[in-house]
Amino acid sequence: MSTPRPPTRFVPREDGSLRGVLASAGLDDEEAAGAVSEGRVFVGRTRARALDEPVVAMHEVTIHPRRATVPLPEPFVLHRQQGVLVVDKPAGIPTVPDLVGAHGALLDEASRAVSLPASSLHPTSRLDLEVSGVVTFATDARAAAKLASAREAGRYRRLYVAIASGSLEVERARWTWAIARDRDPRRRKAIDGEATDAKPSASRVVLVAHSTVGSATHSVLALAPETGRTHQLRVHAARAGLPLLGDALYGGPRRITSDKGSVRTLDRVALHCARVQIDLGDCIVDASSPVPPGMRALATALGFAEDVFEKALQCTP
Repeated sequence: MSTPRPPTRFVPREDGSLRGVLASAGLDDEEAAGAVSEGRVFVGRTRARALDEPVVAMHEVTIHPRRATVPLPEPFVLHRQQGVLVVDKPAGIPTVPDLVGAHGALLDEASRAVSLPASSLHPTSRLDLEVSGVVTFATDARAAAKLASAREAGRYRRLYVAIASGSLEVERARWTWAIARDRDPRRRKAIDGEATDAKPSASRVVLVAHSTVGSATHSVLALAPETGRTHQLRVHAARAGLPLLGDALYGGPRRITSDKGSVRTLDRVALHCARVQIDLGDCIVDASSPVPPGMRALATALGFAEDVFEKALQCTP
């Protein structure tokens, strides 16, 4: 994945329209209309909706660049039946539109893949921008209710694989730290006690294998979240002393030295949702996503066996 380009910021000195501000920033009508329709333009902290919106003098207008194209896995659509749509998300795109807009987000790609309006797709779980794997959408109200019921009843199961820095001291563990917001709005934190916004959380983990290269030890983990908090597995792993590779936000290393001495810079978090099984009562949704080549290459560079992820997928955390 390439480094994203920074946004363009423009502060008009006089009251006017958004169209005029974007023209002053160098965008012609077609470019400006495209940026607004894709949700890439903000007036202050509010996403712009139309070119004729008024803009008050000295209010900052931010224009985010178009998202770089990320190749979709083949197959991309893993399951589509009875209002349930399951797709395979690559690392490098958000599940839902972000500051860069709707274009290229997973929601946008999924809606185009099945020829449904994006407004009809409702993600029942979300993967972070730098995480890959299975994502499930409801395409109608009945399916949304059934998926919510399955989650509440513990019949919505997910299996992740990860590569972490450090080693788990036991073969199995269950992490139950509550998760709360951090002072940094990008982060969450795991806490032992109580906090106003803390939410009970639980993750199960199995140590599949560990490898030592030089003075650094790494582990391949199989993980199953019991709850679905923001950044849950990443936060729990970091709190356990096992930050995930590539996860700089939670202390994971971005540069790795292989057993042959080569240095690898990571452009994603080494976390992948490999399988989702959902018992909907009248049917079972069972969808799998192969571990991406980049994660496999990283595991090989760190000295893990070629079948380490196959072993992980056989685990039941």
